[in-house]
Amino acid sequence: MLDLLRKPLTPYLTAAGLLIFIAVFAEHLTPFDPYAQDLEGALAPPNATNLLGTDRYGRDVLSRVIVGSQTTLCASLLLLLTISSVGSLIGAICGFHGGKLDAFLMRLSDVFLAFPQMVFAIAAAGALGGGLLNAAAALAVIGWTKYARIARSLVLSIRSMPYFDAAKMAGSSSAAILFLHVLPNIAGTILVTAALDLGTIIMELAGLSFLGLGAMPPTAEWGAMMNNGRSMLQTAPWVILAPGTAIFLTVATFNLLGDKLRDFMGGDRS
Repeated sequence: MLDLLRKPLTPYLTAAGLLIFIAVFAEHLTPFDPYAQDLEGALAPPNATNLLGTDRYGRDVLSRVIVGSQTTLCASLLLLLTISSVGSLIGAICGFHGGKLDAFLMRLSDVFLAFPQMVFAIAAAGALGGGLLNAAAALAVIGWTKYARIARSLVLSIRSMPYFDAAKMAGSSSAAILFLHVLPNIAGTILVTAALDLGTIIMELAGLSFLGLGAMPPTAEWGAMMNNGRSMLQTAPWVILAPGTAIFLTVATFNLLGDKLRDFMGGDRS
């Protein structure tokens, strides 16, 4: 644990923790009501009062970016937790038991993997009618396959380990072996994969919102904010640059954290 908290991983953990803190307490950190309109002050450039300016309805951009972190980041984390947990459990069960269930679920995952993830998500979200929940559901339908594949391959390798045979000889039930011996031993790899995947999920959810298939107005969400300001890129660039920069910094932070975490789990502690 002490090794985990030492440099150079610490700055990335701190940055990620700060982003999560902002997302959780966003409503208490905003200088203004992110949904309060002031048409007289619409499209005001960054100034001492509105540090990132205002949008076409006079809403404070900084406040909307802060609240948007709650929508974007919390939704992405919840989606990641769902697909990684469900996918890993499915993959572990398939690798543990094998048989017809394994063959069916792996062929099903092959079908989903045959489609480009974003294209499938756009089609599914469009069919479901848009909305942040439907966008997350569309990404979840195809997102679990990666974790199922990884977990299955890890479990197949674990089945050849001596402690696996020892647990069976000791009379442990299949459920006990799965939850007490198998899943804890694949958790590290799943955690690293999830950390690397978070940035992609944030981009995909924001992308669906940018296309009008995610969060609906007036919800403050980074992708939706960029969509709302795309026509004003030349006249009021701060409206689209502020949420775009937030997406960039957040994705970069979690990608760098995932890389460092992968190095740490792989034994590179430098």
